[in-house]
Amino acid sequence: MELAHGLLLNEEALSQVPKNKKTIFVYEWLRFLEKVLGAAQKADIKEKQPKLIEQLLSQLLSGPGPPTRHLIGRCLTILYTVGDTYSSYETVSKCNEVIRSRDDSPSYLPTRLAAIECLGCLYEKNGRMLGGLLQDTVSVLVKGLKNAESQARAETMLTLKKILIGLESSASICHRDIYKATKLGLIDRSMYVRTSAAECMRELAREASFLYSTEFEQLAQQCFRALEGTTYEARSAIARLLGFVMAGSQRPKPTVLKGRKPTLDEVLNTLANGFVQGGPAGKTSGGRDSMKNGINTARAVRIGVTEAYVEMALSLGPTWLERNLSLFLKKVLDLVSHPKSIPSHVEAVYSRRCVVFILRSTVGRMFGEKQQRKAAKELCNAITEQMNQVGIALTDTGGNNPSSMDISPSQHMLVCATHELGCLVKSLGTSAAPLVAEPASSIIEPVVSILLHPSQAARLAASWCLRCIASAIPSQLCPLIDRCADRIRALKSSGEAVSGFSSALAALLGAVCESPMGIPHSKGKVIFAVAEELLRSAAQNTTLTLFRTQAGWLLAGALMTLGPAIVRHHLTKLLLLWKTAFPRSMRELDQERQRGDAFTWQLTLEARSGALCAMRSFVANCGELLTEEVTRKLMIPLESAMAMMSMIPFVVNTHGLHLKASAAMVRLRLYDILALLPPKTYEGSFHALLRELVAEFTLTDNPANTTTSLLRSLCHSEDSVLLGSWLKDTDQSLIEEQLQGNSASGSGALEHDPTAVYLHSTQSNAVPGPLPLGVSVIDAAIALFGLAFPHVAAKHRLQMLRHFAECVKQANKNLVRQRAIQINVFTALICALKGLGENKRQLGRGDVLDAANVLVTEALASTDPTLRCAAGEAVGRMAQVTDEAGFVSQTALKCFEKLKTSRDVISRTGHSLSLGCVHRYVGGIGSGQHLRTSVGILLALAQDHNSPEVQVWALHALALIVDAFGPMFRAYVEPSLQAILSLLLSVASSHVQVHRCLGRCLTALITTLGPELQGNTSSVSSARSSCLTSCFIMSNHYDAQVQAEAISCLQQLHMFAPRHVELSTLVPRLCEDLSSWHLVLRRSAVSCLRQLAQKESTEVCEIAAKTTERLAKMTKKHSNYGVKVGDTGLEGALFALLDHECDSMIMSDTRDTLNHILHSMALGRLGFWLPLCKSVLAASTDTSALGPVDPQQPENEDKDDDDDVATFTKGKKEEKSDSIPPRWSTRVFAVECVRKITTACRQPGAPPAHFDLQIARSVVRSGGEGDFLVLHLSDLVRMAFMAATDTSAQLRMAGLEALQDVIKYFKDVPEPEFPGAVILEQFQANVGAALRPAFTQSADSSHEVTARACEVCSAWLASGVVSDLNDLKRVHSLLVSSLDSMTKPSNSSGQLYSESASTMEKLAVLKAWAEVYIVAKQQAKNSSQRKVKSAQENNESLLTLVEPHLPILSSLWMKVLRDLALLRLPREFHTHMPKEGGAFFTPESMAAVRPHYAKSWTPIIHAASVWLKAEEFVKEKIQNSETSSDDEEDQKTDHNQSVSDETKAQIHLIMGVCVETLCSPRASETLEVVVACLSALNALLSTKVTRNIIGKDQMLGIELLNVIHRLLLTRENSTSQHKVMEVASKIVQAYKEELYSNKDVIEPTENAEGGVEGHLVPGKSIVFASLEVCMCVLVRQFPSINPTFRNQNPDNSKGRLINDESSKLVSMAIDLLVECLTLCSPKATSIVLPTVMVLITGALKECVISNDINEKTNCQAAYNTITTTILRVIRVMINLRFMSSEDSEAEWIKILRSSLATVLDFANEGDVKKDMGTVLMFISLFLLSAPTIICKHDEILSKIIDVFEKSFASDDTQLQLKVTQILPSIFRLTDTDLTWPFIHRMTPLVVNKLSQISESSDIQQTLAIAIECFKILDLLVILTEDDDRQDMIDIFMSVLATFLTTIDEGEKLSQTKQFKRQLHDCALQYLIQVGQKYPQAFRSILDSQMVVKMKLEEAVRANQLITQRRQQQEIKRQEQQAARQAKANAPPSIKLKMDFSNFGGK
Repeated sequence: MELAHGLLLNEEALSQVPKNKKTIFVYEWLRFLEKVLGAAQKADIKEKQPKLIEQLLSQLLSGPGPPTRHLIGRCLTILYTVGDTYSSYETVSKCNEVIRSRDDSPSYLPTRLAAIECLGCLYEKNGRMLGGLLQDTVSVLVKGLKNAESQARAETMLTLKKILIGLESSASICHRDIYKATKLGLIDRSMYVRTSAAECMRELAREASFLYSTEFEQLAQQCFRALEGTTYEARSAIARLLGFVMAGSQRPKPTVLKGRKPTLDEVLNTLANGFVQGGPAGKTSGGRDSMKNGINTARAVRIGVTEAYVEMALSLGPTWLERNLSLFLKKVLDLVSHPKSIPSHVEAVYSRRCVVFILRSTVGRMFGEKQQRKAAKELCNAITEQMNQVGIALTDTGGNNPSSMDISPSQHMLVCATHELGCLVKSLGTSAAPLVAEPASSIIEPVVSILLHPSQAARLAASWCLRCIASAIPSQLCPLIDRCADRIRALKSSGEAVSGFSSALAALLGAVCESPMGIPHSKGKVIFAVAEELLRSAAQNTTLTLFRTQAGWLLAGALMTLGPAIVRHHLTKLLLLWKTAFPRSMRELDQERQRGDAFTWQLTLEARSGALCAMRSFVANCGELLTEEVTRKLMIPLESAMAMMSMIPFVVNTHGLHLKASAAMVRLRLYDILALLPPKTYEGSFHALLRELVAEFTLTDNPANTTTSLLRSLCHSEDSVLLGSWLKDTDQSLIEEQLQGNSASGSGALEHDPTAVYLHSTQSNAVPGPLPLGVSVIDAAIALFGLAFPHVAAKHRLQMLRHFAECVKQANKNLVRQRAIQINVFTALICALKGLGENKRQLGRGDVLDAANVLVTEALASTDPTLRCAAGEAVGRMAQVTDEAGFVSQTALKCFEKLKTSRDVISRTGHSLSLGCVHRYVGGIGSGQHLRTSVGILLALAQDHNSPEVQVWALHALALIVDAFGPMFRAYVEPSLQAILSLLLSVASSHVQVHRCLGRCLTALITTLGPELQGNTSSVSSARSSCLTSCFIMSNHYDAQVQAEAISCLQQLHMFAPRHVELSTLVPRLCEDLSSWHLVLRRSAVSCLRQLAQKESTEVCEIAAKTTERLAKMTKKHSNYGVKVGDTGLEGALFALLDHECDSMIMSDTRDTLNHILHSMALGRLGFWLPLCKSVLAASTDTSALGPVDPQQPENEDKDDDDDVATFTKGKKEEKSDSIPPRWSTRVFAVECVRKITTACRQPGAPPAHFDLQIARSVVRSGGEGDFLVLHLSDLVRMAFMAATDTSAQLRMAGLEALQDVIKYFKDVPEPEFPGAVILEQFQANVGAALRPAFTQSADSSHEVTARACEVCSAWLASGVVSDLNDLKRVHSLLVSSLDSMTKPSNSSGQLYSESASTMEKLAVLKAWAEVYIVAKQQAKNSSQRKVKSAQENNESLLTLVEPHLPILSSLWMKVLRDLALLRLPREFHTHMPKEGGAFFTPESMAAVRPHYAKSWTPIIHAASVWLKAEEFVKEKIQNSETSSDDEEDQKTDHNQSVSDETKAQIHLIMGVCVETLCSPRASETLEVVVACLSALNALLSTKVTRNIIGKDQMLGIELLNVIHRLLLTRENSTSQHKVMEVASKIVQAYKEELYSNKDVIEPTENAEGGVEGHLVPGKSIVFASLEVCMCVLVRQFPSINPTFRNQNPDNSKGRLINDESSKLVSMAIDLLVECLTLCSPKATSIVLPTVMVLITGALKECVISNDINEKTNCQAAYNTITTTILRVIRVMINLRFMSSEDSEAEWIKILRSSLATVLDFANEGDVKKDMGTVLMFISLFLLSAPTIICKHDEILSKIIDVFEKSFASDDTQLQLKVTQILPSIFRLTDTDLTWPFIHRMTPLVVNKLSQISESSDIQQTLAIAIECFKILDLLVILTEDDDRQDMIDIFMSVLATFLTTIDEGEKLSQTKQFKRQLHDCALQYLIQVGQKYPQAFRSILDSQMVVKMKLEEAVRANQLITQRRQQQEIKRQEQQAARQAKANAPPSIKLKMDFSNFGGK
């Protein structure tokens, strides 16, 4: 297709293209031409313009298809716009000639249509230029309508519309002619023509003023007539026209020249007449068929007029609607007061739905919250007025019920008003609180008054409204419940009162599940008492029996929704009530049948249906109570009810047909409850039950032709194009359901099933609408049949299938009844087949399958498309659940045969779908052999242009096959795409269903291609081009569904091949579709934007911002729909969309889109996003919610709120906007966005300047790029403040969370201008003001808000932002008030919320105090360590605020922990629970409060432990101050005795909770919980009391150690492991204190662990448990310690990287090892010591290994920490008294010697690089501190000396230095057996080393070595015997003399000379010392060695000279200093005249 891309058509290439691709080639050329012309200049096309026009006209005359002719017209239009216009008149004239042609052949029609469309395009863009030919063109078009085809008529209407658009008011000369033609087109037989005519008339109504005067009434009547029998598209278009005309009559323009415009009252009356009379069809009379058609026509008219009401209000805008609200509401509500609107109950329900739709679409959608509150008051006024009229009617009838005609108008009006009022209040949420604040003006009173209305419908509607009020404002729930219960008791003699208030009470109970706060459990008991009283007193008054029975069971059923906690206490009574409601045996049942009258039976049936309903509610809501025993007891009345079913027909026939409704209700309730129970529970009653079910939906005993409503829901969602169920995806679905084919479709109403008032609503803001009883019973029967069928034997299945066929056959004389039976039967069959598939069961073989086939085959040829669709679905599901091998092949072959041979539409459509359904349910693998044939046949059928219906079904089946086969369909993609593209280019636009199916096929094909679309091969490129072209064609279709399919296709293309989708074209289109009239198009647009924003949000937002002007022009004429992309860009439009939309899918996708954009762009555009969110929060009804954002707003300016709003709305015109102010849900989302932005700035990788004001300011001042969060801190605080102080509880919660985030992230950010202060300190007033409203004790205060505010209080107090005591008290006082309210006695009668809600608030308060206390104690501890006065005052301030409340807090904390322990008891111990529950919960609220305790207990237990620790410290301090100098032993004894039982209980409680948490199998416990438990244990074990308890209870300590050992195994976190080791150390300390309590020194004792025998029993030994903990830590850090690991990993020479945290952990474990030894008896230490030494030496080995890895890391400090600990521990172990114990001394020596040998062997290994300095220190400890017997072993000593020699001989100077430092200590040992070998072997090495001293790289180390060697030789001189000393002195002096040198002091010394001089000085000093100590030997040696003497003399002389010079220099320095001092003290040369010496004196 690249050859088609040229300015001129490549005719040569076109001639070579195959015939079937010529149209595609031309279309590609036209697409390219449109793009080129749009970007071209006049000069670029001037030369080729004539040829181009010729080619375009040639293509126009060739009869192109709809998309091609549309492109031709657009290309001509652009060509004349950009190029010369000289031939434009000729083109128009040529088109006129084509239209005038009298050729009426079908082949000429496309040419005429092309000419008509070309005229429209030319006039739409260049209308004023072609104005001279206007009259001629209009005349030609109008005349052509007379004999034109429907397509030509429709295109003509559209062309006239475009002419009106292009010429605007200039076309007034032709307005009359166009009006006449269009007026006739409105009642054309073709729906497409009607749609086009309505669009044309709507455009005419913009300028034609006569439509609003003389023609107004006629046009309205014509619209009413046009609505008769319309399709959805036509009806919508006509309704929009009608609404637009009605709205235009209220606008100032166009100005009426003759007559006057109608008033608003007249306009509304005109619409009301159309609504009431239903147009001319309302006058239809005649036979039964004509009456039925008249009813259907009237419904269509009524729906159209309903939509016109909405269109009118949308066109005029919310400002107009608010101004005329009273009149509008009155007129709309009066619609259901007219008798003609409510001729029957069904019609009344339909009319009510229409009125509800009007109110929902106007008041509910167009108004902001303020206007909605006003509308709610207006509705209440209307209700009050209507109830006053009802009261007058009741008075006129003497207090008796008036006739139904008297109350019928009022009841329907009240139903509509209360429905809308309830929906309004529910959408407002807690923002509706002002509506109920004042009792005099409260909306509750009018609603409650309706509960006494004679009509049940009105009473139920009022009940639902009260439920909505209670759901929106939870504080009203309990008062309303109390009020209704009191009124029932007070007015129990009135049937209406009992019925009304009981239904209201039931509805309020249904609202409990929607309220997070719940209700007190006592209310459940009250309600059950009311229900029980009603049931027991029902028989006292026959006139009230029915009312009381119904009310009692209704309340019982509603009570079940409160859940098992409430119902459990009443279960026994309920079971008894259910049992007594039914006969106990068949005998009683037979006796019952023989007696009783009609009234008795009515009461009986009502009572039993009520009992069954309560049972169903019990099973649905209290599954926890449904044990086997309870189920068995329930089955007794249920079996009785099933037995009763057989006798009901006899009772009805005997006592009257008026019992049918009651009997049907019994069956409905029975079917409902059985559907909730497992089928096996009633398996024994299958026979009788199935007989009843089959009779129910086959209409055996039902003369009415009632059909089920389940068929569409059971069929696949993709079949909506065939079933028409796509209408549910429209904004008008609420009213469009009235025209569906099934019985009573769309006629749902509360009065059909009163239990709906308390059932859970699936839709958040919709009134429940139970279907009529007849339909509901059939639905329930079919659903139960589907559940039971899989459990039925094959023979019974066969019987039922044959019975179905027989029933259908018997009804063939009555086609309507036969159709109803077939629909019911097939719905039941599909439901049964679906049940088989879900249960993994088979349908059966042989006769069963044949019987099902017979049933299905007949339906596939039905004239009813719904039946054919159901039959196709049944065939597919049969193929899924059959186990017969040949079924799929047989079915496919049968379909092939039928499709090849049959020529009728019905057979082809049915078998096409059947083929597609088989593939859908079997899958590609199961039916792959039939793929080729199936595709070939369906493609052929899809191109059958003679039957669009066949095309629709074939294309739908093809789409199912493509989806089923997926990648396996790849071979057929190209022909399928070719066929789809050809059909798109040829099928008429009016065949909408065909285009929709083509879009569905294209979507499936794109999915099949998948990522392959990214390829560049010719086939893939061709396929991709075809997909893009198809999408372009569909996107230009007029139908919204087709456009939505195009968007979906482009969305998938973008997913698989993003670079081939042009966002520059797609994004503006999506932005335009955001304001579409069609819901499906808005859904698709937002869904596509959501996907685009995930990866390309920046590009999408930039494109949307660039196209703002163009979009404004596009949506100028449709501004009343949706939103527009304005100054705030796409983000602002999406925020506005959240307020305009009510569809949950759109709102969800919109939020996701904004989140994606925020995630990718917010950090770079903080200056845009934060003001945008602030504008949403600050918007009011007087300012636009989303005004243009000023990105240059200065930061950190303290402005008033008004100034802020002015900033964000700068530049706007001073006019009232019709935009909707942001609702509370949108504002909550804005706060969430702010929180996400704040969190994102804190993520790793974000610039640190976001939280550093100084850096941020420096970057901004330096002109750097970037916007930082800290610069917007004032905005963050202000937004959080605005949200936290709003009237909406949800928004307050979000605001408090945002404020907590601000505190969390900015608490440590310093204020550069005030050193020592933080930036948040300036906002402390804002924080206090934001928190204060949450603590006000008002009627509508929420526990949730208070709990959240407590968290913020604790975060603020613990943050350290505020240091002043008075400032802290502002927030602290709020917590104090909450604590005071907790301690006050509560009034249970005035409790508004459940006990769990109160518990949540109390726990939040205590948690906040706990967190503050922990921080205060930690700060106090830190300040005492730092001893900084200012900090000490600050910390004391916070602790001072907490300490006065500690007595109360500690008691409450302990109560919380006691409650927590009770709640954690296993279920089997619940019988031991206190009857009254816990301190903060009741037995009923146990399940509800567990999450609150789980959230709060961790800081509480930590605080309680810290308090206990501090309390003991205080007690000790007091005792020490009061105690005299008594014996210390007596003081200890007194202290132990003073420990109270309460303290012990508290300690055991805390320890029990912590241990239960730590040892529980819940791996989901967070790290914070684990650390909190360990911190609590650590604090607890820091007290002597606790250690004393543990010391006396060995098993307790062992259990604790086992628990923390398991924690070490399962937790890798270093923090928790440190806490574990601290706890373990404290436990060992406790046992150590207990063991040596009476001893000052630790001495071996036989009472220690192990005793005399020394046995340590695992599980009973504290030492063993401690060793497990230590070993776990050491092996975790050093795996090579484990022999198993070492054997598996021989290459263990490489050290392990370790950090500081790990080193501390290892050190703690090593310290603990030594402590373990002190707990052992002498015998036991011999057993434990090997393990200890293995672990210590193993850790030492790891630490001394220093391979390349460790050298390159910063681990040296960590290893030094460990080695220091090891050396210290070894020293302690060596000095333990166990070494001197007779029982253990030998073993200790043996073990220690073995450990030393191990280290020596390791040290002598040459293949491992080690830190030998540490090894030497380890060995030296044994030499110097251990008993000498350990090292005196010959082999050991030899190895030790080898190590020293080897180390001294190494090249490591540091190691050499270490050796020289250790040797003197060894030489000084008294044991000569150790010292002499060292001296003999090391002295020659030392002397040799001195002889080798020379300059090296490390001069300082070498110098130090030399000095240490001098010391060694000096020591040897001392240690040498007198006889040999002179020889030693001789050696020493000879060595020293070698270092004497001559260096002049005055010369500049180099580094080398300095080194020699230092050696010289040191040698000289030692020589002098030797001379002084040993003068005789000194002189003797000097006399014998002249060289030494000469060197010494020269050195002494040089030293004296140097000394003299230094003295002279010192004297000179002192003289200079004295001169400077004298100069400074000299008097000034200039004397002052005044004496200032006493300046400042007093």
